[in-house]
Amino acid sequence: MLAIQGRALNKKEPLFPEFTIQLPPEVERGASGITLRALLADIVRNEVEAFDKRQSERRFLRTLTERQIQAAAQKGRITMGESEVPRVAVDTDVSIATACQAFEDGLFLVFLDEVEHKQLDAQVFPKPDSCLMFVRLSLLVGS
Repeated sequence: MLAIQGRALNKKEPLFPEFTIQLPPEVERGASGITLRALLADIVRNEVEAFDKRQSERRFLRTLTERQIQAAAQKGRITMGESEVPRVAVDTDVSIATACQAFEDGLFLVFLDEVEHKQLDAQVFPKPDSCLMFVRLSLLVGS
């Protein structure tokens, strides 16, 4: 499993909670590398699938306990059933292209095991215990 982290230059807290993805079998065994572009695509694909799953889970009918109903009534609003948030369709290919373009535009850096990688089509060699870190760059104000 490849650990994924996110940081911003001007913040102490992570951008998101660390998560892991499964590496392709041939990469995990160390038989081959993978391009940074393909690795980014795998990460984006994984996150789009997770987002879709979260959206689907919100659509299930929910039942409330008596305590939840009373607490909600005191707040002035009792809701149940489907989420009122509209479902958003995400195009995986567009999301991958956007991530690659953002990398090429210098909006974030990528470090694999503390080594910066600067080219999308260069081979990287993650190990099962590797850590990939995204570092979001902040724009300078007034320059």
